[in-house]
Amino acid sequence: MNYAGPEEETPARNGLELTPFQGLRYDPDRVGSLAAVTSPPYDVIVRPDGLLELESADPYNIVRLILPQDHSPAARNQQAAYTLRRWRAEGVLTTDNEPGLYVYEQRDGDLLQRGVIGTLRLSDPADGVVLPHEDVMPHIVADRADLMRATSANLEPLLLTYRGDASGCGTAAVVEKTATLPPLLATTTEDGISHRLWAVTDPAGLAEIRADLGRHQALIADGHHRWATYLRLRAEHASPSPWDYGLVLLVDTARYPLRVRAIHRLLHRLPVAEALAAVGDTFRVRRLDVPLAEALESLASAAADGNAFLLAGDGAFHLIDRPSPDLLARTIPAGHPEAWRTLDATVLHATLLDHVWGIPEDSPEHIAYIHDTVATVEKAEQDGGTAVLMHPVREEVVRDLARQGVTMPRKSTSFGPKPASGLVLRALTS
Repeated sequence: MNYAGPEEETPARNGLELTPFQGLRYDPDRVGSLAAVTSPPYDVIVRPDGLLELESADPYNIVRLILPQDHSPAARNQQAAYTLRRWRAEGVLTTDNEPGLYVYEQRDGDLLQRGVIGTLRLSDPADGVVLPHEDVMPHIVADRADLMRATSANLEPLLLTYRGDASGCGTAAVVEKTATLPPLLATTTEDGISHRLWAVTDPAGLAEIRADLGRHQALIADGHHRWATYLRLRAEHASPSPWDYGLVLLVDTARYPLRVRAIHRLLHRLPVAEALAAVGDTFRVRRLDVPLAEALESLASAAADGNAFLLAGDGAFHLIDRPSPDLLARTIPAGHPEAWRTLDATVLHATLLDHVWGIPEDSPEHIAYIHDTVATVEKAEQDGGTAVLMHPVREEVVRDLARQGVTMPRKSTSFGPKPASGLVLRALTS
């Protein structure tokens, strides 16, 4: 089934089935502050600097569960499982008394986002209930699966979007009414975003949400690897089981539009000079000796007319655009919609990474995917590599490709604001 846009959403087979659960949450009396124990999602943390900063913020920071540190992958996962058991035994993390859904609010200046956290029945893309829009890297799925097996927990919610009917009824009505009540928790994280969380436990409210969401389908905005992990672990367990469901945050983007940002690339072993030499005259290349903000403005202007990228790492910015049509014809795979063939991410992966630079896109030794623009440039300059800065794709392009069942190259988009990790967890065992 195709994904329909806001004006023409097609009811999915069976629709979304969001169920209450007993959230596992920090006891505020046992930690320094709720802000100090939260973290961005695991794949947004810039390592090692960001990881060390979070670890030092509070001995109970959630990063010790979502990115445990030890000498081997198996030891890291065992460490996370032990830490989770210990924190639960010590009462640092406690289970809410009754099952519920959780209304979650984020406020960042003028931006307000509200959604509902619950456990969503898993479905395959062919079912047309939850649709991905990006490919995934198998080694990351395997890593997340090992962690979830070890901890028997969903440690952070995925971000999914759906399009409500703007009537203010159903889920929207429950969310807005709940947000007028005193919250379970409220905190402001270091990035200035305020977070509030409420539990919805009354049967009438839960029934209203269930009936409403059952008419909708969702798009994965953030968390493709964790969704693929959910599906892998579901296949390993006989149904029915707790593994038939996964922890998600559902946001109605008809009411609360998300921001769409780019995810940048850091090429560890490729200095800027070598990158530019390999590009040669297959792209137009211009050196920009300007601040980052001005360089990004130039990137946006060039991206309005076609494919464009900023290379950085040698103290300057290099704008490459206007790729050779012959080069694109030879390197971009056929058999895809024109919107996919002209994506910056498609050109980057198929033309630059694969053909021009010969860099494997799924090798952590060669490439990292970083959300923060400044951090990407700084890491490239520190390490002698090349930062490839991207211009964000428009949300309507993402939705249009998803409607067609076409997935974009991995790490093509960054929707946000993303839910903070550490506000509510889900344990699959008591």
